[in-house]
Amino acid sequence: MNRRSFYIYILTTLILTSCTSLNITNYYHKHHHTLDGLAQVYSEAWHSHRFSIEFTDRSFDHVSLEFDTDTLTYIYEFAVGEPRMQDSILKYGYDTAAINNLIFNMQSMECTWINDLDYYTDTTRHSLIYISLWPKAFNLPFVNKKYYILTYFSQPQYFDADGNLMTGHRLRRIRKINGETFKKINDKVCYTISSEFR
Repeated sequence: MNRRSFYIYILTTLILTSCTSLNITNYYHKHHHTLDGLAQVYSEAWHSHRFSIEFTDRSFDHVSLEFDTDTLTYIYEFAVGEPRMQDSILKYGYDTAAINNLIFNMQSMECTWINDLDYYTDTTRHSLIYISLWPKAFNLPFVNKKYYILTYFSQPQYFDADGNLMTGHRLRRIRKINGETFKKINDKVCYTISSEFR
């Protein structure tokens, strides 16, 4: 490869990399019905029994289910559709239809993790739904792995003029979740790009 071809290759890679990092908003708007439905089904199922779902492989064939009980948290890993997965969901009293629906939609959206996280404003505890995406369309060879994180809040949030999620209506501080700064998609949904999925 001559020097000119090498520079063209590097420039093309840099341009593609910068473009892909800007497309999470477009990705959300294109798939918002499925993503919003995923958040809604998760929220309803989570309120009856706390749990989280994580895909443990890039092919989205193996899933880890975390079941929270009154005393312990149980974590199991299954092949998707494996009969013992259904048995475990029933054993802990979870809604198999809801969890299977979530797993199917997570696979289709290349969602690696979904969970409910607590956050505080002053001394008041709130919760949000945290969805981690790892779409193949956003990953290029030789580029560090990035996760696209969506957060779903139950009430409208405050943002500064640049679309940064703020701590409150006085707009004094940028709110960070898990050490990350989030940007506005709409009043209740934000995103960030992270090297960590959770």
